Amino acid sequence: MKVLVKWYNIYNAPGGPSAHAEWNLFVTCFMMLMGYNTERLTWTRNLHFEVPLSPVIAAKKARPSDGGSDEDWDYLLGSHYQRQMNFQPVCRPVDSNNILITDTEGLSSSVSEVGQFGSALSLTFLLFSTYFICSIRSCSWTSCREQEPQSLVCLLQQLARDLQLEEYVDLYWRDYPSLISGFNESCVIDQALFGQMQRPSFLRAEPPCVLSWLSSCLRGEEFPPFPYLPGICQRTRLLVLSYALYITGDENATSTDVSKYLAKLSAGQKCCTSEPHYRRQSSVKVTFSSGSLAEQLVVWLTSEGFTLKDLESVPFGVALPIREAIYRCREQPCSNWSEEVCLLIGRQDLTKQAHKMTLAKSKSSVGSGLSLEPPATTEADEEEDGMSDIIQEVTGLIWSQDLRVQEVRRLLQSSRPVRVSVVQLPEVSDHEYIEEKENKLLQLCQRTMALPVGRGLFTLFSYHPVPTEPLPVPKLNLTGRAPPRNTMVDLNSGNIDVPPNMTSWPSFHNGVAAGLKIAPASQVDSAWIAYNKPKSPELANEYAGFLMALGLNGHLTKLATLNIHDYLTKGHEMTSIGLLLGVSSAKLGTMDMSITRLLSIHIPALLPPTSTELDVPHNVQVAAVIGIGLVYQGTGHRHNAEVLLSEIGRPPGPEMEYCTDRESYSLAAGLALGMVCLGHGSNLIGMTDLNVPEQLYQYMVGGHRRAQAGANRERHKSPSYQIKEGDTINVDVTCPGATLALAMIYLKTNNRSIADWLKPPDTWFLLDFIKPEFLLLRTLARCIIMWDEILPNTEWVKSNIPQIMRGTFDPSEDINMETMAQAQDYITAGACMALGLRFAGSANSDAFDCLYEFARTFMKIMSFAGTAAVQTGYYNLQTGLSMILLAMSMVMSGTGNLKVLQLCRFFHKRTGGEMNYGFHMAHHMALGLLFLGGGRYTLSTSNSAIAALLCALYPHFPAHSTDNRYHLQALRHLAVLAAEPRLLVPVDVDSLKPCYALLEVTYKETKWYDETTVELMAPTMLPELHLLKRVKVKGPRYWELSVDLSKETQHLKSILSRDGVLYVKLRAGQLPYKDDPQGWKSLLASTVNHRNSGVRAFKPEAISTFTSEPALVSFAEFFCKTSEGMKHREDSLVLFSAMLYECVTQECPEMLPTYIAIEQAVGALRRGDLLQTFPLWQMRLVVELWDSRVLRGPANRHDALLTSEFLPVMKNMVDVALDSWLKDNSAVLRSYMRGEALPKDAQSIVLACFLVYRSIPCLRNTHTQLEGCSSLGELLSRNSHLGHPS
Repeated sequence: MKVLVKWYNIYNAPGGPSAHAEWNLFVTCFMMLMGYNTERLTWTRNLHFEVPLSPVIAAKKARPSDGGSDEDWDYLLGSHYQRQMNFQPVCRPVDSNNILITDTEGLSSSVSEVGQFGSALSLTFLLFSTYFICSIRSCSWTSCREQEPQSLVCLLQQLARDLQLEEYVDLYWRDYPSLISGFNESCVIDQALFGQMQRPSFLRAEPPCVLSWLSSCLRGEEFPPFPYLPGICQRTRLLVLSYALYITGDENATSTDVSKYLAKLSAGQKCCTSEPHYRRQSSVKVTFSSGSLAEQLVVWLTSEGFTLKDLESVPFGVALPIREAIYRCREQPCSNWSEEVCLLIGRQDLTKQAHKMTLAKSKSSVGSGLSLEPPATTEADEEEDGMSDIIQEVTGLIWSQDLRVQEVRRLLQSSRPVRVSVVQLPEVSDHEYIEEKENKLLQLCQRTMALPVGRGLFTLFSYHPVPTEPLPVPKLNLTGRAPPRNTMVDLNSGNIDVPPNMTSWPSFHNGVAAGLKIAPASQVDSAWIAYNKPKSPELANEYAGFLMALGLNGHLTKLATLNIHDYLTKGHEMTSIGLLLGVSSAKLGTMDMSITRLLSIHIPALLPPTSTELDVPHNVQVAAVIGIGLVYQGTGHRHNAEVLLSEIGRPPGPEMEYCTDRESYSLAAGLALGMVCLGHGSNLIGMTDLNVPEQLYQYMVGGHRRAQAGANRERHKSPSYQIKEGDTINVDVTCPGATLALAMIYLKTNNRSIADWLKPPDTWFLLDFIKPEFLLLRTLARCIIMWDEILPNTEWVKSNIPQIMRGTFDPSEDINMETMAQAQDYITAGACMALGLRFAGSANSDAFDCLYEFARTFMKIMSFAGTAAVQTGYYNLQTGLSMILLAMSMVMSGTGNLKVLQLCRFFHKRTGGEMNYGFHMAHHMALGLLFLGGGRYTLSTSNSAIAALLCALYPHFPAHSTDNRYHLQALRHLAVLAAEPRLLVPVDVDSLKPCYALLEVTYKETKWYDETTVELMAPTMLPELHLLKRVKVKGPRYWELSVDLSKETQHLKSILSRDGVLYVKLRAGQLPYKDDPQGWKSLLASTVNHRNSGVRAFKPEAISTFTSEPALVSFAEFFCKTSEGMKHREDSLVLFSAMLYECVTQECPEMLPTYIAIEQAVGALRRGDLLQTFPLWQMRLVVELWDSRVLRGPANRHDALLTSEFLPVMKNMVDVALDSWLKDNSAVLRSYMRGEALPKDAQSIVLACFLVYRSIPCLRNTHTQLEGCSSLGELLSRNSHLGHPS
């Protein structure tokens, strides 16, 4: 530190010199400090010093000392560095009077004893340190000015020459022959004193050269550990270990075997127990698996902070193995590599994937360059229909051949008046005609009010709201227009009776549909939720639905507790229902205590018997009971299960309570019980005393009511004043809930004993005691318990029908044909429903064909007004058909199947007769499921999803818009909980547009089929991830990318949750499938890509057809086109075209600078323009890498980047040039080996090039072995101990 202070105090005056002048000042100062007379040395005497350019302050110029001063050495000897070095003296004290420093002209001067000692002490270690830095100049100084390493070489060669280190002098001369050959001055130290100097162990006679070490590694020779200074030579460390790992194949080179390849040196420290960490920060964790060496190298380099910018600073010969490893990894990268690794290997698609972007951000701002905003609505769509946020570019790729998405929007829109077409007969008066139109409008309004349920599924999670704007809610327009004058038809005229509160629940559904548009990843907070609260009380129902939707998409957890309390204390029934179901859905399966307390307040059975009786509306109690099931889903909570079990059979009363809509409460209790014990089967821990299955079976078949236990005994002491049921269980109330509870508890358990309880009766007598609707539920429950036995064929569906209905009938038997027909149809519908649940979201063609056949059968029966339709009844047939339609939509969920769409459109047009509000709801739910989330979502078959679908698709739809007797309408929206994103959308990384890409999907082996591989054209809906083994982007048009699901599925789940965006990169010479479906337009590129087609078939003018790489396009534009200035250089044009051809066909644009550098090195050698041998060093490394590939066999040639005729041609040019020189100038080589003075002309440069390229070691002073040698080969064989290549 004192030396540095001295240096800057003396030589760094204000307005100091430039970097070049400062270096000259430093060298002069340094040489003087060591005792040199810089005025006597030619190269130091001629150093140029600049005058400061500052006009204000002139730099001070101190008078340099002729021989240094004792004060300088006092500073040096008193430094901390000197004290550290005292423990290992470099040399012993000697008699200073015997040391003379002279130049070649006989000039001499004596130095003081202190100066001589300091010089000797520092000289050797300084020589090593500075040389070591110089020896790695090729790996870290390529971006610096050429003058800087040359200036250092001048200093080093002087020190090496004075210490008579011939090997070092020879190395410096080989590196810079034009520079070193001009130096002939040396200072002579008495030879007797050299023996008294102690050389450090790390200072070897043979100078360490990283390029020689790497060359030995490429040739497969043995090599000693390369010395390096920790914290200083980090680049050398990376390169040495990279070669050790990738070239030698030592997988432990970067971990346990580092000492085999690197020898750490101490830079003046007393001890060096551990290597300090000087690496740059990197987020990559090094976890080596059984992957290839290339993969291990790339991952390790990235973990060390090595980037593409660092690679560009490495010389082309040294960097070629690393580029080769990168190229190998680029072909088939691992899907779980970090962004840094993907950036290093040049896979922009994978790098972009790590940014976690989605397709659409909001209506007003589309994020990060993905301009997928839907087109602006036209004047005809001035009324917001709530479906404009579906991403058109994606749906346009999925369904590119038709306009089915626009048709779905037309069917589901409810914001425009409907067309009321009624023909006025002559005998009908105007007043009656107006009533007819209003009655017709009332029928159409039944359909309009049912549309929001389907629209919510269609637009699921498609919108990212703007925090400063309220959520747009489409109107529920219940008016009509009558042609031909387009007159307004309204229900408020008073001409017909309109049911009261007809629009309450439709408004609720409309609010849910609007809220379900909000994507789970949106920025929603409590303030924005409160901000959307309408001021008009008429819109309170919509806001209630909006709250429920926020719970279904997970945003209601952000609502402050104070706001929840505020909403509940208002006493608005719809708001309470939406809020309770919403918060329960958001806390699915969490057993959250705060939500449990919130729900318990609304369920009398969960309150202490002495608690204050609260006037809770019946529908709110139903919602709270379902909420308990959602919050405790799958937990098997004993207390809640016991309460819910008793609530299924809750008797009417006390007094006037619990007398209406008991069916919906019992059903809710059954569904909630099923959710709490979902899939537990017989493993209901701690519930043995409850006898849950036996109790549920009693609720199903009837019998004496069990006495109420615990707190409920007091509550039900007083009988009901309105309903007298006695001690018998009312099966009509308890059977649906008990049946579904049993089905959910034993879901997928294949428990045959429980399933047999649910078999339909096998005698006509017993069949008369069961309602046909209950047969549907029993069949559904039995089938989903025996999950693995469900088969997608008509034989399996028909096998659920009892044998007595399938055989021939004895005419003598008294058979009620109506009972038989209804039972058969309901059992068929139940089996079809189970089939839909089993194959939900799978798009299984066998299951769809089976269901479609039954749908056609039902429609044929309905189309004939014959005995079958009369026997079954239109309502029963329509119920069965609606359930089959829903089953088909579940199977084809998210696929937009045209046959199902045609059926939905057919039922959409039917508005008369018994086509009521509930059937319309079922049909449009089927339509919404078919296009779930605009084709981005589909249904899961997990236990939780099946439970949600059972709640949402309960096969008893409301008769009118205010009907909640059998099933709470709000539960229809729970189907959202079964939705999962499985659409994979390839996005071109260059254009950021969705595109087509071929996928190879491999299914795992199951008991139904072997491991199977199928090809799908993305965008496509993937199967459930647990069924898959691998998903791969298949060539040849795009770079391959494989996602291995056998190891982990989280990566693919993350991609699917972000709109399924999978970035892909188009290969050179290929066109997207949209522009070239058959690949005919890419035929020219295919010809070029064939290795044997030759360079002549390639036209640089058409480069933009083959690649979009800017570097290649610019190179073709400026260097490969014939121009006035290039006409006389046709050979250069051909060569540049060959380079371009190679880079395009091999997909390696980063190799273009390497090709150019090789051509420039060879050209400079042939012209005699080389001033240093560094380019020949790199050429030698390239050739040795090529030779190592050839030695491994012809198959390994294609592993290398340089696989064309280019490298052999360049190598041949170098060989011819050097051999020609040797033939004419063998005397120069002979003179060099005799140790004679080197020539100062160009012969010295070519000689150095020859020695470096031919890997000839230092042969100075071997003139005694020259005698009798007739050739260079014979001489080398005599000196084989020097380690030259054979």
